[in-house]
Order: sequence, then structure tokens, then C-alpha cells
Amino acid sequence: MSKKVVIIGGGIIGLSSAYYLLKEGHKVKVIDQSDITSGASFANAGYISPSHVVPLAAPGMVINGIKMMFNQASPFYLKPRFDIDLFKWAWQFNKSATVNHVQKSVPVIKDITVFSKGLFEEMKNNKLFDFHFEKKGLLMSYQTSKFEKKEQNLASIAKDQGLEVLHLDKTKLKEMEPEMKAEGAFHYLDDAHTTPDDFMKSLYGYLKANGVEFFTNEEVIGFEKKSNKITELITNKQQLIFDELVIATGSWTPILAKKLGVKMLVQAGKGYRINVKRNTGINYPAILSELNTAVSPMDGFTRFGGTMEIAGINSKINKVRIKQIANNASIFYPNVMITGDEMENAAFGLRPVSPDGLPFIGRSKKLNNVCFATGHAMMGWSQAHATGKLISEIISEKNPSLDLNPFSIDRFN
Repeated sequence: MSKKVVIIGGGIIGLSSAYYLLKEGHKVKVIDQSDITSGASFANAGYISPSHVVPLAAPGMVINGIKMMFNQASPFYLKPRFDIDLFKWAWQFNKSATVNHVQKSVPVIKDITVFSKGLFEEMKNNKLFDFHFEKKGLLMSYQTSKFEKKEQNLASIAKDQGLEVLHLDKTKLKEMEPEMKAEGAFHYLDDAHTTPDDFMKSLYGYLKANGVEFFTNEEVIGFEKKSNKITELITNKQQLIFDELVIATGSWTPILAKKLGVKMLVQAGKGYRINVKRNTGINYPAILSELNTAVSPMDGFTRFGGTMEIAGINSKINKVRIKQIANNASIFYPNVMITGDEMENAAFGLRPVSPDGLPFIGRSKKLNNVCFATGHAMMGWSQAHATGKLISEIISEKNPSLDLNPFSIDRFN
């Protein structure tokens, strides 16, 4: 049965949800407060990473985070501030950072990411779309024995989940990536990468051409509720009625959730990217282990990115952190010197971070016709299509492809 569905949020999660809902025959409208040309969906590393099976909430993260939180150039920065929602989030993060939580979460993360990668490949093979997609894997590179051991442990966890990982010594790595200065790397062969800008433009164009209505630069300011259903939403320009509502607003989700009477623990984690639009000689996507910096050879340029800045929703660019990413690049790639102009053109995205490293996907018990899709942190791009597919299955009243219990909206209530 065809339903009228409104999606709030035009990022990768919202557009993927629109795509799979459209395939199910639903009538879809998408509202976004921007013009769908910037933000986390455009500023990410483009990784589709089954390799990233360990949740952000893991043993040692709290202590490491405290050590780094007062250093604005560190890979992780939590801005000290009085914020009740931040305290609640941090409390649950601390509770989740256990060995038991990691053991339970690893197969969940692996399954949703592998599922999503398969859906990405389906779209790439569909001649209706044109976007950059490469299966070169991902290099987890290191320069010290300390981080070799750390990466070895993570590789063992990935291998236990059936993922293919090769250990590259210095010589082999040099053959593959001559520009990199490292002692070795673990090559995750199941990973792939894309150019986010290309993909977002292709998907947006397809959806618009196939009947999805878009309302951009439009802000949702309220809702009409009857019993346990939302019957209408109000923007600064219009009112819309619908059968089903999807909230895919990333870091802004808690703001809308409160208006709907739902509590959601999500913090904005700001990440930065620098594009280098010249030949760098870099062949493979890589994470520079000691420095937590991501490197992606994209369609016509190389992207360097990283950091996790928990500082609320704001549009300020921390130039100290931009400079650190540039410095990190030159440590592993001595021939790549990022210029002042390239740093000036840096951009950022606000990634929605849950306290336990798992996304929120599905309905809250409080509302019958509202689905949430958020909290993916750094894995939003990797898990987008699986999330969109699951949302379409829920709304179409089909059996979901994956167990939704780990992604419960109400798991912290």
C-alpha cells in the first residue's frame, strides 16, 4: 500500500531512505534546512568501511578522551561546558565503554556495514547512476611498534568476523604506496571508497527526476499530534500532512525529537576536511593510525580529514585543528605540503554521535508513524544504504533485513 512519507533531512541517510521508499512505491517528500550542498554528507572521507567493526565506545576511550579534551589540536576534543544533555550522553558513553559492549556490538556493526556496502554496489551497477566507486580496500598505516600492536589487535577482531585483512611490511607497503612514510599497514580488502559530492549529486538528481519533491532552505518549527501519531508538520513556509514521518536530521535530531516528546542522546561530532586538487601521488585510502587522520584519493583530488570535536552545534572552523590535519599529512606523506589556500578552503561536517557507537534506526514506542535514523557518527556514509533500506522496510510493513533491537530508539530511556 502506497503511503505519503515526509523525510526531514537531505543528507545521505535521508536521501537513501527516500530512494528505497520510492522503490517500494511510496510518495516521498524531503525537507531540508539547507540547499543540500554541504555538511557531513559532503565533507566525509567517502569510506564504505566494514573494517570499522569496533564501536567508538570502547575500553580506554574515556581515559584517552580526558587526556586529549583540553588540547584543541588533538584528534578528540570535548569542549568543557555546562550542558545537561552532554552530561547524560557522557554518562551513557562511559557505561558503554566496556569489553562486553564491544563484543556484542562488533557483529552488529559488521552486519549493517557489509549489508550497506552490497547495496552501494547494487547502485553502482545500476546504469541510472553515475558516481565514483572503487574497491581498493583501506590501509591502516602505522609508524611505531605501539600502533602496530594496536592495529594487529583490531585486525584480529575483523578477521574473526570473516573480513579479509593482509599485513603489509614496509617493503610491500612502499611498492603499493611509494609516497607514504610508514613502517607497515594492515590492508582491509573488503573496504571501498567513493567521492561523496559525486554520489550526493547523482542520487539527488535521480530522486528529483523520479517524483520525489524537495523543499530546501526550509525549517521545521512544529508538529500537530493526535494520540500517538503525528498528523502534520509546520515549517516556516507551509504545513504538510502525511502518513509516515522520517527524522533523518543528523546532529539536529535531538532538537526535533524533543518537540515530538522523544528523548535522544546524540551529540554533534565535528570533523574537518581539506581537499588537495593537484597530483599527490597517493593511490590508496588510508588512516594514519598514530594521528587519526583519514586520506582519500577521490575523483580528481585527494581529501585529508579527521578529528572528533564535541562542541555542540556550531559553524565555527577551528584553524588549529585544520593546521594539525595538514601537519599530519606531511608526517606520513613528506612530499605533500598542504598550502595556506587549501587550508583556507577547508570545510566541516557535524556527525551525529550516539553514546554507545550504534545508530538509532526505527520507531519510538511513543509514536506509531515516526521513524528515526541517526547516530551513525563516523559510519554514516558506510551504513547509509542499509539504514535507508531498513526504514523503507519498516514503513512498508515488511520483515526487516537486520535485527533492529540493537538500534532501538528507546534503549537509553
